[in-house]
Amino acid sequence: MSAHLSLSAEIRNLIRSAGPMPVARYMEICLTHPEHGYYMIRDPLGREGDFITAPEVSQMFGELLGLWAAAVWRSMGTPDTLRLIELGPGRGTMMADMLRAIRVLPAFQQVASIHMVEINPALVDRQRETLQGPRANANVTWHTSLDEVPDGPSIILANEYFDALPVHQVIRQETGWHERVVDLNSNGQLVFGASAAPLKHFELLLPPLVRAAPVGAIFEWRPNHEIMRIARRVRDFGGAALIIDYGHVRSDAGDTFQAIARHTFADPLRNPGQADLTAHVDFQALALGAEDAGARLHGPLEQGEFLIRLGIETRAAALMNKASAQVQADITTALRRLTGTGRGAMGALFKVLGVSDPQLRTLPGLTDGSDAERPT
Repeated sequence: MSAHLSLSAEIRNLIRSAGPMPVARYMEICLTHPEHGYYMIRDPLGREGDFITAPEVSQMFGELLGLWAAAVWRSMGTPDTLRLIELGPGRGTMMADMLRAIRVLPAFQQVASIHMVEINPALVDRQRETLQGPRANANVTWHTSLDEVPDGPSIILANEYFDALPVHQVIRQETGWHERVVDLNSNGQLVFGASAAPLKHFELLLPPLVRAAPVGAIFEWRPNHEIMRIARRVRDFGGAALIIDYGHVRSDAGDTFQAIARHTFADPLRNPGQADLTAHVDFQALALGAEDAGARLHGPLEQGEFLIRLGIETRAAALMNKASAQVQADITTALRRLTGTGRGAMGALFKVLGVSDPQLRTLPGLTDGSDAERPT
């Protein structure tokens, strides 16, 4: 029996024995099942995989973030120890580019220990190859959760991390808001449904924009323990976190739960474990969670504007100097994809949020977001 049929059968058996499962539980199983989970058994990145992240588009992305981290370290007062942490670091491409950029700052390079938080054994192997090759000179440690990283001043990077965390969905019905679930139809096929009973008092927790949503509307939410864990770390030990992901800056209704396989949208209920399952990030909810934990906010800001503020256009010009016509064209294409707003571009769809120790009043490229509109 193939892997996806094994997982599909297991999910069906769970539903038959315990009843319909929330979308969040379905997403968690599909992504992190120890044997068949999408994030546990494959390298999904790159042109031969299912999707491409910004670090895979161009070295400029990671280089600028490396210099960003060094600037934050200076604003922290140049502590003599620093945890440079990446959550969900893919193939290690971004960290490798960051480390190459900070070689020009030996004082920062000397104090920074690198901590990679990754649950996928296949990607850990790729990261080791990338970061501990013959020319690498990095002090790198791997962990399966942020809690395993030793305490201390930290700079945390989370690029396309939150979109993969399980998302709850609720659907508005005449009787109130019901949890959206995955169930079985009469033919034993996976289908979406709704919990029989409405969620008690759930409407009191909703953002104002969502409370007036019509029947049939879907609202998505993630538990805020992960953003609060990040916020508490930088609050208690000093430092900052940079969260980059695709999503929206205001909490609102909408169904963004999706599956991607081979760079194409797929049915999220078909072939469990064989496609990447994600949902857009609610940056307003993230900001609220971080603020509740006592951290300072910076942004959110569109990725394109953030990278332009960091000098990506100047870096692109420097790389194009003396480059071949083909390389110049590739750099121009990468720049457009990272900062542009057209079809397939990341510049407007992706947002950037900074979270810091309250003592850090500014972060490079970002504005103070502590007074921004919050859900009530």
